[in-house]
Amino acid sequence: MAPVELVLVLLAGVLAGTINTIVGAGTLITFPLLVWLGIPPLTANVSNTVGLVPAAVTGAWGYRRELAGRWRTVATMAVLSAVGGVLGGLLLLVAPAETFTSVVPWLLVLAAVLAAVQPRVAAWLRRRSAAPDPAAGPAQHTDISTRPLTVGLMLGVGATGVYGGYFGAAQGVVLLALLGIAWTTDLQRANGAKNVLAGVANLVSAVVFVVGGAVDWQVAVLIAIGSAVGGILGARLGRRIPAPVLRTVIVVVALSAAVVIGLDL
Repeated sequence: MAPVELVLVLLAGVLAGTINTIVGAGTLITFPLLVWLGIPPLTANVSNTVGLVPAAVTGAWGYRRELAGRWRTVATMAVLSAVGGVLGGLLLLVAPAETFTSVVPWLLVLAAVLAAVQPRVAAWLRRRSAAPDPAAGPAQHTDISTRPLTVGLMLGVGATGVYGGYFGAAQGVVLLALLGIAWTTDLQRANGAKNVLAGVANLVSAVVFVVGGAVDWQVAVLIAIGSAVGGILGARLGRRIPAPVLRTVIVVVALSAAVVIGLDL
């Protein structure tokens, strides 16, 4: 690569890390750039996944305050995300790209719809959770903004891990919408958990790719350096963004991603 191209990849890593931490669609910055620079799509996808791992680490650390007291639950979901990430990474290496990427735009449209309706669904869930049950004893959960894990949520996290391990564009958007509806109405807490879960899926799939020998290390290292900085910036910016604004950004990013990826397929 020419020096100017190396700088572009580094800056794209910073921007992608920032976006990943706030919303979760940083791959839409780095992946098209790498392909435009002449890197084969599979190598670009794999190297990008490896490079964005540091952003997840710094982003999750930046949101540690929002996850206080919830780490056991997040760890349980992280295990499911890890399993999904391994499966997704293996699927990428052995299956034709068309098999899975053809449904990516529809997944992103679904994520946008989930993010848009999340406040109404969450309000319904709060009312349902607050309804008295004569057969039950005193309420055990005083934080009505966060619900216990459900089978549906765990399956959803695992499936999102598969998607993240395979391609990962806007994986965080899907996770954020899923967590916002099925786990917590606190969008910042959901954002912190999203960074952990997406990061775990990225990490384990990155290990699969490294073992498979499909990584362009020059690209991966540049994105890693930039994304680590971006993760720190994203954690600081994301906490300051009001929930309605953040939700609007999520919907716009998801729909834009669906259009961009759909045109490329």
